[in-house]
Amino acid sequence: MGMQRTTILIAEDDPDIAELIALHLGKEGYQLLKAADGREAVRLVQTNIIDLVILDIMMPHMDGYEVVRVIREQQYRMPIIFLSAKTSDFDKISGLVMGADDYMTKPFNPMELLARVNAQLRRFRQLNQPVAAPSHASSAIVAGGLTIDQEQRTVTLYNDRIDLTPKEFDILHLLASHPKKVFSAEHIFQQVWGEAYYESGGNTVMVHIRTLRKKLGEDKQHQQWIKTVWGVGYAFQG
Repeated sequence: MGMQRTTILIAEDDPDIAELIALHLGKEGYQLLKAADGREAVRLVQTNIIDLVILDIMMPHMDGYEVVRVIREQQYRMPIIFLSAKTSDFDKISGLVMGADDYMTKPFNPMELLARVNAQLRRFRQLNQPVAAPSHASSAIVAGGLTIDQEQRTVTLYNDRIDLTPKEFDILHLLASHPKKVFSAEHIFQQVWGEAYYESGGNTVMVHIRTLRKKLGEDKQHQQWIKTVWGVGYAFQG
């Protein structure tokens, strides 16, 4: 069920596909913007309040991967759904690691795309609702030199800001909220991506955790924040 003021950007260089998407989303009451190339997509994100982006990968001037990189570097946090003819697991994982929230391959079922749009918007709103914390409690998780602030969605390590993608933050916060508890890759995927586990979901989680560890400097310090429990999953050490 769409909300009247919700704006979706369709970044797709094939006008027939863009029109098909617009037809189905328009029936739900969504406001729509269209971009036929990557540069135009970035410009529209910078000049409009956009709640979700549907993004093709193969576009003129700037491809979808570069668009996601620029959007996330500029701290825009809206959900991004890749819609691409690229079907390999490598392409899907690359898109998710770069900061996209979902990945659909062409040809696609418009009703499935609509369901995923609604699910991503619903989940994003739930995650960003202000939570009234008890006056004596802090919304931040502090472990050694690491501080994870759920309300601000920021992470600092020894007072240095660590820039994480939305998915990296969600994984770290999930693990750190339950120190020492071992989470399977399947559980992490279902919690963070909010959808049913699929065949390459474990690789997706593994790649995100590898990148997360690098950003936390685990290769330079003795501290290991995220422990791999072989054959079981991952746990936050704190």
